[in-house]
Amino acid sequence: MPDTGWRPVAPGLEKRVVQIYEAGRAEPVEAAVVLRVDPAVYRFEVGYRPGQPQTLREWALESGGEIVINGGFFTPEWTATGLIIAGGEASGRSYGDFAGMVAIRDGRPEIRWLGAAPYDPAEPLDGALQAFPLLIRPGGVPGINADLERDTPDRRTAVAVDRSGRFLLIITPRGGLTLHAFSRFLAGADFDLEIALNLDGGTSSGLLWREGDQMTGIPAFTPLPAVLIAIRR
Repeated sequence: MPDTGWRPVAPGLEKRVVQIYEAGRAEPVEAAVVLRVDPAVYRFEVGYRPGQPQTLREWALESGGEIVINGGFFTPEWTATGLIIAGGEASGRSYGDFAGMVAIRDGRPEIRWLGAAPYDPAEPLDGALQAFPLLIRPGGVPGINADLERDTPDRRTAVAVDRSGRFLLIITPRGGLTLHAFSRFLAGADFDLEIALNLDGGTSSGLLWREGDQMTGIPAFTPLPAVLIAIRR
């Protein structure tokens, strides 16, 4: 099935699986699993344990989260490489205008390009995490050029906002897409995206969600010091 269409999982949460094809190939090179979340139903927060990574399932159990996705990039010492805010506490240094940020205030997330809206230490954020690059720039414009250096296929995760204000969490777990191909897919899909931000890929890519009384989804291959969590209001 090339596209399941949007299927309800819970109030305020829908899931869709889209097979991704390349020209000249009969078999799909990847499958995108997409969750579409209503921020009026789910509140968001950032989980961060520098030096003490956890699996996505452990993050979900600890936080009571019903959706958990991996965060941004981190060092071998398990600390975030960019700015991160968890529980209102900020640490790390903000990236430059090549990056983007998920910013959370009163449980409501937004995604912004740091080139247009840099982080201000005075702004009252409950949570934030930074990553790069922007896959879709504000206005729905593809953010990745075809000549991106060292762009090899890998597992991918991203977060996005559509023009209706819904928050999308996206994973391509087979490792079949370059960043450019991922950006091109998101721009060409009928998700009606306003902006999309790449998260840490490869072995870090993972997305879990609750269906009924079970957590399901695609685990990351490594424990994670930072995650984005959604909890029903």
